[in-house]
Amino acid sequence: MSLIQKNIVIIGGTTGMGLSAALSLTHQGAKVVVIGRNIDTCQIAEEKLAGKGIVLSADATLEESAKEAIEACEMKWGPLSGLYHVAGGSGRRFGDGPLDELTLEGWQTTFDLNLTALMLSNQAAIRTFLRHGQGGVILNMGSVLGFSPSPIFFATHAYAAAKSAVIGFSKSIAAYYAKDNIRVNVLAPGLVETPMAQRAAKDDQIQRFIKTKQPLGGGRIGRPEDLDGAVVYLLSDQSAFVTGQVLTVDGGWCISEGQH
Repeated sequence: MSLIQKNIVIIGGTTGMGLSAALSLTHQGAKVVVIGRNIDTCQIAEEKLAGKGIVLSADATLEESAKEAIEACEMKWGPLSGLYHVAGGSGRRFGDGPLDELTLEGWQTTFDLNLTALMLSNQAAIRTFLRHGQGGVILNMGSVLGFSPSPIFFATHAYAAAKSAVIGFSKSIAAYYAKDNIRVNVLAPGLVETPMAQRAAKDDQIQRFIKTKQPLGGGRIGRPEDLDGAVVYLLSDQSAFVTGQVLTVDGGWCISEGQH
């Protein structure tokens, strides 16, 4: 699945799943621009990409960030081929949680991190694709929690709502822009070891639960590289006839009860 001559912007590409995808995409021949908020992780990403990508420090919730990343991509590599929006985050520390405990700040912050930022990047990409008139592809990051809840350990209702909205939003724009040969799909992982997942990764009770909830691979938390094959496929021409779909990469989460 060669990605030679593909120019891809990754929003949230300096850590975890985004960085792993960036490295995998460059190994397939793509040129990438990745953005992240943290200066330290941007420096690490720059070292790992070793000249095969551009790294920018930017806040994905700001309207100009995706535009600037796309402009940098086109100035350095040429027309934008694809956008992968990974950036998001837990609003737990701002007040996300069960509905009876959920704060308005928790709700609004969680939606800004996981939906508003994604809308802004998708809008910037769509406008770019339409301007060039050559089509393009968008891959958005969802979550199994958007459609397969886990109430004991993962009761963050704003996050679940935002990730569910990612699916509705992505399908809606996939339908509208299919005539322009613009494809939009969603990747929905289970629990993956990323900076956001440290609470779960360090909790022995959750680890025991995940052993039965995600039974593939011996029962474990996912690794960022577990998603790379799906990312490469959905951003390559191998998926040229695929749009409006949700690909779940969850280690068996959605088909397993999970023992408490």
